[in-house]
Amino acid sequence: MEDKNIENVLPEDELDEELTDAELDEELGSDEDFALEDEDDAASEYNDSAAQYAELEDALAEANDKYLRLFAEYDNYRKRTAREKADTYSNAAAKCIENLLPVIDSFERSLEAECSDDNFKNGMSMIFGQMKDFLTKMNVTEIEALGAEFDPNFHNAIQQLDGTDYASNHVCQVFQKGYMLGDKLIRPAMVAVAV
Repeated sequence: MEDKNIENVLPEDELDEELTDAELDEELGSDEDFALEDEDDAASEYNDSAAQYAELEDALAEANDKYLRLFAEYDNYRKRTAREKADTYSNAAAKCIENLLPVIDSFERSLEAECSDDNFKNGMSMIFGQMKDFLTKMNVTEIEALGAEFDPNFHNAIQQLDGTDYASNHVCQVFQKGYMLGDKLIRPAMVAVAV
């Protein structure tokens, strides 16, 4: 094989002039410039990523705060509506029972009256028993008044009596029975109190 040098292999027009190291560095840029540009690019990318991360964290915190507030509002709404529903039912039942009580009072007075027809009296007693069963199913209880100590929360005193067999400040006579629906007062007992 012939010993050819590079100059003979490449055409002359493609050969560049030899550049010195200084000229080459100047034309291409030094390694330090490349390193500084790489560091600047990396720092810029890091700062951009950090800023995006901070923005995402803020957006997440804001969304989480909105979610927690919405959840709390919904929970309060659910509890409030459940309480209102229970109160509405209780108030409606109390109003219904309150309107029924005068009928029950009339039945009681009619059963105390003299009647010559035993069949009629027995029929009225059975109807009254059904009404009492209905009140029991509705959780309506009669307020115990006769002989009990006077309590203005459950008793409505319309008279004071002297010389009774009852202790002072105790109910000695009941004019109208009082009723409770669960722990809610429907009607206080109308009573006379011993002095």
